[in-house]
Amino acid sequence: MLHPNRSNLHGHFSYELPPALIIDSGETVRFKTLDAGWGIARPAEPGFPTEVFTPKMDGKDNGHALIGPVEVKNAQPGMVLEIQINRIQPGTWGWNFAGGTKGGLNTRLNVSEGKRHHLLWDLDPDTMVGRNQDGHTVVLRPFMGVMGMPPNEPGIHPTGPPRICGGNLDCKELIAGTTLFLPIHVPGALFSVGDGHAAQGDGEVSAIAIECPMELVDLTFYLRDDMRLATPRAKTADAWITLGLHEDLNEATALALEAMLDLMSDQFDMQRKEALALASLGVEMRITQVVNGTRGVHALLPHGAIR
Repeated sequence: MLHPNRSNLHGHFSYELPPALIIDSGETVRFKTLDAGWGIARPAEPGFPTEVFTPKMDGKDNGHALIGPVEVKNAQPGMVLEIQINRIQPGTWGWNFAGGTKGGLNTRLNVSEGKRHHLLWDLDPDTMVGRNQDGHTVVLRPFMGVMGMPPNEPGIHPTGPPRICGGNLDCKELIAGTTLFLPIHVPGALFSVGDGHAAQGDGEVSAIAIECPMELVDLTFYLRDDMRLATPRAKTADAWITLGLHEDLNEATALALEAMLDLMSDQFDMQRKEALALASLGVEMRITQVVNGTRGVHALLPHGAIR
């Protein structure tokens, strides 16, 4: 099991990072993760964690607290990394906030001025219920906000914007029981994970989910040389999902739909126009997130919607 320590924590993506672990295709790795803000203890009052992991490296640990990278032997660009999400167990606390910062939806919704409104959550991993300091409760549906690999470009890459090789996808459908498929861009794959979310709605409209540490993230990795993907894809217990990523929300929508048409053409052996006609009846288009600079849209096709 990978526990967070200085040798495997990082706040950026880079193919220059040495692997924390080297595995074969088909192996399972268990991770324990910090919250996105590098917190190591429950805040004493609503707000950001005040006890954070140290030391942090200037210029390299400015992003989400990620753990890894995991190198998969024989992984090469052009292959696909299949990640089976076996189990995700949240910690016992989390936090989120809204307002108090300029830009994006905050300005449009007139909540950018003044102080942030902070919520501190007590999380029950057994009942999967979270309760904040005001007594509000939510059902927990934990997933990892960041699962991905570095692009094939030298240097340091921020963890904020999602990329076609994964990263800060913030897709709430990526819960336990889901399989995520990501295009590999660098030798060894070099997969990292972090940014645990105890609960989040589509869109992540305040820019923050319930950010929490994860006691256990259990993932199994497979190399797929029989697949060719241009964008991330996932298979849940209920549906196929394709993701579109772009600074423009309309273009992200088109990319997600284009990837879904490709999937439908493969799955059902149909022409593109036929796939689009049927997609208009059975595919749901959802806004994944609007807060990471690069917007996300996912197309969702329920299993059995087309027979």
